[in-house]
Amino acid sequence: MTPENRIDRVGSLLLTIFLLIVGCRPSADVPLPTPSADWGSPPPLVFSTGCNPDLQPRINAPGFGAQEVPFEQTSIAWFGYLSPESNFTDIRVGYNDAYLYVYLAIFDRHLWYEEQPVQQRLTDWDAVTLFLDTSGGEALSPASWKFVAQLYGEPSPERRAAYRWNGANWELTELAFEAIPGWRGNALNNNEDTDRGWAMGFTVPFSVLGLVTAPVEGTTWRIAVITHDRDEQDGPVLPEQFWPPSFRAEMPACWGWLRFGLPEYHRDASATGSLLIVRPTQDSPLVPDADVGGASSNQCPGDENHIWNEWANRNYGHAPDFNIQNQSDVADWPCFSKYYITFSLEGLPAGKRIVSATLTLYQFGSAGGDQARPSWIQVLIAAEDWQEETITWNNAPLAYENIGGTWVDPITEHPGWPGIPRSWDVTYAVARAYARREPLRLVLYESGSAYHSGKYFVSSDTGDWNAAGRPRLEVVWGEP
Repeated sequence: MTPENRIDRVGSLLLTIFLLIVGCRPSADVPLPTPSADWGSPPPLVFSTGCNPDLQPRINAPGFGAQEVPFEQTSIAWFGYLSPESNFTDIRVGYNDAYLYVYLAIFDRHLWYEEQPVQQRLTDWDAVTLFLDTSGGEALSPASWKFVAQLYGEPSPERRAAYRWNGANWELTELAFEAIPGWRGNALNNNEDTDRGWAMGFTVPFSVLGLVTAPVEGTTWRIAVITHDRDEQDGPVLPEQFWPPSFRAEMPACWGWLRFGLPEYHRDASATGSLLIVRPTQDSPLVPDADVGGASSNQCPGDENHIWNEWANRNYGHAPDFNIQNQSDVADWPCFSKYYITFSLEGLPAGKRIVSATLTLYQFGSAGGDQARPSWIQVLIAAEDWQEETITWNNAPLAYENIGGTWVDPITEHPGWPGIPRSWDVTYAVARAYARREPLRLVLYESGSAYHSGKYFVSSDTGDWNAAGRPRLEVVWGEP
């Protein structure tokens, strides 16, 4: 069934009616500093053009032991700029005892592969390149690897290649890794404007990288990704897009971090005080929030001009509700939606130790009616500041790192206002922001697999009649 006629119409109808009616375990690897009382301007959180290793974004990959990596619980990150000529990509990462799994879902209007593949030209077509450095170092070494895979209708050994740095250049290497492609649209290798995108899933056994076992939790590698794009058979090859933004192929110091396991925070203080942070009135500027992409008022549009030219550039910063949604079918990316929220921490006293912090959102509905499925909704730290009046899918900050998630069940009948509370442990993120004397900037997104996974929540902009449903942050502190 196509995205146009498979859209979650039941959920959208429920949402319209509602509007008319008017755990994760995050923690820190190293002790965070105790801040002074000065709330001055902190240094930029992350990566524009520099290669400071401490400022590069992180993907904290969850581990799953002996079981297969569950797609819907992989960590998620993203990059790119969506337009008719430019692509956007979601990254998912997870690992188990045997292998590292890296999956990329690319929103792409035209899908092209080379009919007679040539190894040296794989990246002249729709393709992805995955970089890994297992030493976590700042310079290329024999621990640096590069994996290339070109789009095709089925797995194709001729359309993938692995390279290892030999001290002077990238040397082609025979490695037993998997690169499984997928695509959604009208057809490969044509100029119709009805394609939606494609995907590539890398499975890299630790054994082919010279490791006897999986890295122990807390190990850090370097990771980077390039997406290569071609929208016409005769070219041109379009500009590459990459994660992280500061990426340079010859400098692992400019790559992102891959951490095995979620970050840890050690709660080693007794509670002596607490603070509840919530927007007090509808017109207050406090606790700004916004969803971007497939917002509740713009969910799953099917018009081709709209989705490629307008969808990613619309602002919903003052909507009274929001949607969080993703899935494995890349054709449905116009349904995908991320949620941004910022809390000022200036009300916290200086010189304390953060004991716990809980984000609570109030859910009032779901996409898909009786077909709705649970969602593992992840919480991440936003890399930069943003404005409620101007934030869009295309200009929204990337994630600095993911810190965990919470399972959120579907709601098939309106539960009454303010909705059902859903909570996330954000202690690690609050402690980090508090130590830096900056606001807490969070993003919520999911790496779901199932259709009908969207979840509807009340925003800070809801009317004062529903003030009890506004997003809230409760912070508990103790003495250092």
